[in-house]
Amino acid sequence: MTRDNRDRPAPRNRKANAPSSGGPTIIHGAVPPREVLLEFIAENPDRASKREIAKAFGLKGEARVELKDLLRTLEDEGLLKKSRKSLSRPGALPPVTVLDITTRDKDGELIGRPAEWPEDQGAAPAVLIRQPSERKGKTSAAGLNDRVLAKIFANKDRSGPAYTARVIKIIDRRRGAPLGVIRMMEDEARLMPIDRRGEEMLIERDGMGDAKDGDLVEVEVARSGRFGLPRARVLSVVGSVGSEKAISMIAIYAHGIPHVFPQAVLNEAEAARPATMSKREDWRDVPLITIDPADAKDHDDAVYAELDTSQDNPAGVIVTVAIADVSWYVRTGSALDREALKRGNSVYFPDRVVPMLPERISNNLCSLREGEDRPAIAVRMVFSKEGRKAGHTFHRIMMKSAAKLSYQQAQAAIDGKPDDKTGPLLEPILKPLWHAYATLKRGRERRQPLELDMPERKIILKPDGTVDRVFIPDRLDAHKLIEEMMIQANVAAAETLEKKRQPLVYRIHDAPALSKQETLREFLATIGLSMAKGGQLRANSFNGILARALDTPHQTMVNEMVLRSQSQAIYSPENIGHFGLNLMKYAHFTSPIRRYADLIVHRALVGSLGLGEGGITPEEEAILDDIAAEISTFERRAMAAERDTVNRLIAHHLSERIGEEFQGRVSGVTKAGLFITLPDYGADGFVPISTLGIDYFIYDEAHQALTGEKSGLGYQLGDAVEVRLAEAIPLAGALRFEMLSEGRKMPAATRSFHKSGRRDRNQRRAKAGTRPPRGR
Repeated sequence: MTRDNRDRPAPRNRKANAPSSGGPTIIHGAVPPREVLLEFIAENPDRASKREIAKAFGLKGEARVELKDLLRTLEDEGLLKKSRKSLSRPGALPPVTVLDITTRDKDGELIGRPAEWPEDQGAAPAVLIRQPSERKGKTSAAGLNDRVLAKIFANKDRSGPAYTARVIKIIDRRRGAPLGVIRMMEDEARLMPIDRRGEEMLIERDGMGDAKDGDLVEVEVARSGRFGLPRARVLSVVGSVGSEKAISMIAIYAHGIPHVFPQAVLNEAEAARPATMSKREDWRDVPLITIDPADAKDHDDAVYAELDTSQDNPAGVIVTVAIADVSWYVRTGSALDREALKRGNSVYFPDRVVPMLPERISNNLCSLREGEDRPAIAVRMVFSKEGRKAGHTFHRIMMKSAAKLSYQQAQAAIDGKPDDKTGPLLEPILKPLWHAYATLKRGRERRQPLELDMPERKIILKPDGTVDRVFIPDRLDAHKLIEEMMIQANVAAAETLEKKRQPLVYRIHDAPALSKQETLREFLATIGLSMAKGGQLRANSFNGILARALDTPHQTMVNEMVLRSQSQAIYSPENIGHFGLNLMKYAHFTSPIRRYADLIVHRALVGSLGLGEGGITPEEEAILDDIAAEISTFERRAMAAERDTVNRLIAHHLSERIGEEFQGRVSGVTKAGLFITLPDYGADGFVPISTLGIDYFIYDEAHQALTGEKSGLGYQLGDAVEVRLAEAIPLAGALRFEMLSEGRKMPAATRSFHKSGRRDRNQRRAKAGTRPPRGR
């Protein structure tokens, strides 16, 4: 498709049958040609919902149905992707995006790139930053290395970057300065990169500042020529990489995670006083208990269950979930609130936690400590014996936790091994909780959410901050009990706010894109599993696939592929439901100490139900779109930082075992080579395709395989393999392996695919007069 003025859609006020300038005739009120539709969506990302498209082209009645069918066809063909209620071209930026300002163009204008961008989509697009005018701009001008939240516009004049952006707010100043570790080498200092794609730099003699060997530093690139190493000077010293917690500090700085509370925030936290009984119900005699990890320092949820004595609900249960009332202490617009939004969520590393709120709030005033009065917002939910929710009510309360238990402690008591603390709680509290969980489980089984089996590994560190051991914790019924009760509380919050027509931030999870469904379907066919076609798959459709793969050699591989086919859950003020949980209404309510989204929901409940001070404000409601975009980005930032820290810790742990052999599994297949996971460590490494052998290896995306063109031997996602550790780069968290296992004979379908591909390549080479390469 040519991108010129002729294919642009008609303006809204264009008369019927009026042609666009020199292009196809566009009839106002008729569905436009697909090229025009794609052009409109690319150039108007902020008007790319079905409703806005129909409005732009004046479509009504049957024409709207035709538009819906055409958009679905374009989705099926992979020409459009759906996000929330908006459509976009694959690889296009959403209307509101977090950008890192990384450079300037030849005219000195600032250029940014999206803070998060999938590696499989190539280079991130460049965005020209528009600065606010001095008269109108309330935001101070953004600068180089700042991280900003921006409104995105397609660049319609086709010159320069594909997008321009208007800065909504500056998230972090001087973000993105290169990070590395100083290494003294004879008479010069080098900067060793901490990023896998970073480059080594030479530190100028007069640019060391106070840095010394082994320091983690931020630098400014001073000179970069065609030859030799780039030269840089030290901007600031972060700390020594030889100290404890240095590994997580690298991730904190690399991802720009705020980790030091400003003094104004700490002052506000210290000045906070215990909540009063104003507009609160006194529930201090209700024996609510907390069940958390053994090392938990803050406790933001408590539970209690009892039989329903109502004759209208025979054998029913009442479940009460109480959540710390953070909204009482963290008011909209306060210093605490601004810092909490800047962080978005707490970030959890193996050696530390970077909290969303200061310790005075998170670990003290809002933590539901045993035997201490604490303010909370509670939801009382009534369930039938079949696990169907019959009703619920919200209450602002004062509570006193009857006990603080760990998951293992509560489970042991139920399993017949109570201790001195759980013994007296067994009959009056713990057994009713487990009975209620059995009831709720019936409802869950009927609902059939997505049931992926992806065990999470836990890293235990030594006192010096290095890895002691890696293990998979047991998945107990105590974990599942708390999880299901929290899910039901989240549902109740969303239902109540919808009923009140109160704006809120939902937790949404879109159905898998049709293109991803097709990729999964093609892959499953290679291992003899089928998957129904059509765009109306539900979570239980995937559960059927997982069940058929259970206890087969393909179990891990199928779970991984089903996970990859899923969309990413995000926050949004527009509700499309939660596909994975198979729920139509869902909002995060149960963790306001560590998630800003939950704090928004608490404020919305307080305001809409008239529960007193700390409710949501009209100004806050007006910017929920921006807030949702920010906290979704911050969530991804936290996940990336946590993942990078684990990779660095494991790489450091294995760095002294170069040359050793390990049992692994192929966890990823790309054109460049194979990703290998070591199940005992949860670590990922890479085998470059150039090291697999002298055969020409072909990447088969449908089969997730690399197959030798001549031998027919290859490797496929999920294959168990033996590898040798060739290299470990702890600072970058990178491992490189050598493949020891010989490839297996690939299925006939895969080989025929390669043969047809080889014929096509040979024909193209013959026309071009080229010969095939000897290896890759």
